[in-house]
Amino acid sequence: MRSLKIAALFLLSLSFSSCEEVSEILESTGLTNEEVIQGLKTALSTGTDTSVTTLSKVDGYFKDELVKILLPAEAAPVYDVLKSIPGGSLLIDEAILSINRAAEDAAPQAKDIFVTAITGITIADGFEILNGGDTAATIYLQGKTYNPLTDAFKPKIESSLAKPLILNTSAEEAYALVLKTYNDASLGGILWPEIKTNTLTEHVTQKALTGLFFKVGEEEKKIRRDPLHRVSEILKKVFGGS
Repeated sequence: MRSLKIAALFLLSLSFSSCEEVSEILESTGLTNEEVIQGLKTALSTGTDTSVTTLSKVDGYFKDELVKILLPAEAAPVYDVLKSIPGGSLLIDEAILSINRAAEDAAPQAKDIFVTAITGITIADGFEILNGGDTAATIYLQGKTYNPLTDAFKPKIESSLAKPLILNTSAEEAYALVLKTYNDASLGGILWPEIKTNTLTEHVTQKALTGLFFKVGEEEKKIRRDPLHRVSEILKKVFGGS
């Protein structure tokens, strides 16, 4: 791939003493620094926009088995007990639907945060990304945006999970009550181990972001590997083979 050649030439250029020599090497590839950065920004903009749009739709998370959010695995013993009670399975299904709806509600919050991070890509960032693997740009983006995204997603998800469901009880309240009842009945862990886990909001926020970056990574792979997904001239020029 041209991108790998560019990256190799860039690393080789570090041994040269002048900017002129570096420029000559880059010019031999037919791409400028600006084109490389523009190509990467376009690739990330395309991938993030597609991912956010897809996940923010109704059933964006819920009907995609690769990113669908389930209840915390740590509380599996509780779910087994609930399933044995009439109506328990329906309660679990409703809870799973509600947490995926919460993630779908939060997904649009990522757009502006992604734009800010993509705008800030430097030449040094660009060549490091090009020299990386099929999801190097996604990994870079995750490092720059994970904490801001957590701060943006959490209130939205918390608000969604606070909406009343059955018997005027929210998903978060119901989850906390079930865990408390289960732990209290264990007599302090004597009868069975107590369940210790994050709040439902924290769990859903983490899983929502995991699914979001998974989708962005899949879009990046398509652009790197498949010419049909290079939807602009700059993508074709930067990621196309020579």
